[in-house]
Amino acid sequence: MSNGTGSTGNMDTWRSLLSERNSDEVVTKALVRDVRLPYGAGTMALITLDNGFDHTKPSTFGPHGLFALNGALSEIAQRTDLAAVGVTGKPFVFAVGADLKGAASLATREEALAIGALGHHVFRRLGELAIPSFAFVNGAAMGGGLEIALHCRYRTISAGVPAVALPECFLGLVPGWGGTQLLPRLIGPANAIKLIIENPLSQNRMIKGADAYKLGVADAMFEPADFLEESLRWAARVVKGEVTVERPARADDWAKAVGDARFLVDMKLRGASPAPYRALDLIALAETATRDEGFAAEDEALADLLMSDELRAGLYSFDLVQRRAKRPAGAPDAALARKVTKVGVVGAGLMASQMALLFARRLEVPVVLTDLDQARLDKGVGYVHGEVDKLLGKGRVSQDQANRLKSLVSGSLTKDAFADADFVIEAVFEDLAVKKQVFAEVEAVVPAECVLATNTSSLSLTEMGAGLEHPERLVGFHFFNPVAVMPLLEIIRGAATDDATLATAFAVGKALKKSSVLVKDAPAFVVNRLLTCFMGEVVAAVDEGTPLETAEHALDGLGLPMTPFALLQLVGPAVGLHVAETLHEAFPDRFGVSENMAKLVASGKPGVYRPDFTLDPEAVALFAGGSSPSTAEEVRARVLAALAREIRVMLDEGVVAAAQDIDLCMILGAGWPFHLGGITPYLDRSGVAEPRFLAPGVALLPA
Repeated sequence: MSNGTGSTGNMDTWRSLLSERNSDEVVTKALVRDVRLPYGAGTMALITLDNGFDHTKPSTFGPHGLFALNGALSEIAQRTDLAAVGVTGKPFVFAVGADLKGAASLATREEALAIGALGHHVFRRLGELAIPSFAFVNGAAMGGGLEIALHCRYRTISAGVPAVALPECFLGLVPGWGGTQLLPRLIGPANAIKLIIENPLSQNRMIKGADAYKLGVADAMFEPADFLEESLRWAARVVKGEVTVERPARADDWAKAVGDARFLVDMKLRGASPAPYRALDLIALAETATRDEGFAAEDEALADLLMSDELRAGLYSFDLVQRRAKRPAGAPDAALARKVTKVGVVGAGLMASQMALLFARRLEVPVVLTDLDQARLDKGVGYVHGEVDKLLGKGRVSQDQANRLKSLVSGSLTKDAFADADFVIEAVFEDLAVKKQVFAEVEAVVPAECVLATNTSSLSLTEMGAGLEHPERLVGFHFFNPVAVMPLLEIIRGAATDDATLATAFAVGKALKKSSVLVKDAPAFVVNRLLTCFMGEVVAAVDEGTPLETAEHALDGLGLPMTPFALLQLVGPAVGLHVAETLHEAFPDRFGVSENMAKLVASGKPGVYRPDFTLDPEAVALFAGGSSPSTAEEVRARVLAALAREIRVMLDEGVVAAAQDIDLCMILGAGWPFHLGGITPYLDRSGVAEPRFLAPGVALLPA
């Protein structure tokens, strides 16, 4: 294929297999125009990838889009008057990869193999034409969008690109159009693993254009305002030989990089999802494989994974996060939201300080912390300033931005500082009497339309607001720790909360870049209720005599982000015990309180693990004494049955609008694995849920 013409026979086969698939594909066209390069460098055929919509509907590649690009490349390959070929995207978007809807419609492994081979065939033509090829990455480049750029000989990137990623492992796939072979050879296996595996497994983290340039993904970077013009000037100088692209030789220890990554994946998933492991195998292969061998191996891996249950589960999760999360069920009309020009935070502890920083960064309004102790107040404001300095050191904010952020956050020993606040949130001790007193004091000084928000993790809003003069402006605004990282925000409507307050809460949540879910005022809401149910069954099994390590690892096969007692260590035994007691008081028949857990709290130990994360024999001994041990299989079955029962009760109570909202909460707030496709469909297909949770028409997978 070095002449760039490709194989007509294969193309006919791929057309016959794929042309009828995804008949409603939004086709990304390859629009070709001739551009006269500056400095007398000749003519470039510039391809613009464009699906005909604005940036809110990014360009993707389905079969018909690939056929269109192939046709454009065939015409270009026949021309003798061209000095170069370039590829760019429509405004703000380069391309974001495969058409996922089309991927889900593939019916046979033969079709899955065909889509992989077609993508390889078309993309590689760019790098194998007789003339040099350039990718001008002007906007978001993900998945196949990044891969098409990797196939070009040279790449420029805009400093304004917001997202560069290979997110396939996040969904249960691997980069299947060259990414696992080309990227490690370009930037080294360790850096490639970050983009291909580590970032997708870290809540699908993206990098920006400047980060991609620093890694060596692109050869040059230009500012957004004149990106294409500067890219064309640079390309002209490359064509003329005035600029030589130097790419550093990579001397990485390939085996070590892959081995370290395999250890990381084992720690995160414990073998539960095949995609990252297949990706690692492909990256290892890239060290020695020819291009044909590597691409053929990608085809095989992609075909296997496209036919897998994990992909369909991952696509269900992806749909929740990309669609339902952006249109929260039950949220009032956004037009009712009030403007927020100043925020107050009651408390100056770690959680409060994290919230203050987030409000300042996202809302760019003054934020004032209050506390009764000057030293604690100084520590809270100092934490915010220290975090801003870290952002400055990492280049994530400029010096001017850092100075502004610091100036926005202040402290006060009196709540009079809230006199002109529009939104006040408390982050004090989880005690109903304390919170009621706080709100009584705040209500006495704030304006009439100021929203009062509580970050409570389990207490009743209705009871909290019972003594307020205006309980209609009280709303639950439950963050998860760490505040800056966890994407979920549970917004809780109390019995008296009015629509304007609720709309303001949703507007603020959106401005904070959180995914908000409306939750009824019910004990522990969604995530903490289910985590307490989960934890309670594991602890009960240990109390009954199951070895702690057996119970601790009974659910490893699910690939949960951490084990039960590791989670307890993170949140703190005292917090876990408090939430268990709250739920026991509300539902004594379903939630127990462990006497051994109370002993652990009384001991002052942070959990059952030492700082080096080995088990603490003294802490473990506190759980000894039971005489009815269970096997790991029995513990797992017990936990899943309890979760299924509790979710059924929550849906009957109307805690959320639908089962999909519980799935969304658990994915974004508890780290429920994407590859399991949400907790309710998982429980359905595992056979423990009866009756089924999901609405009619939602496909279920075999267990």
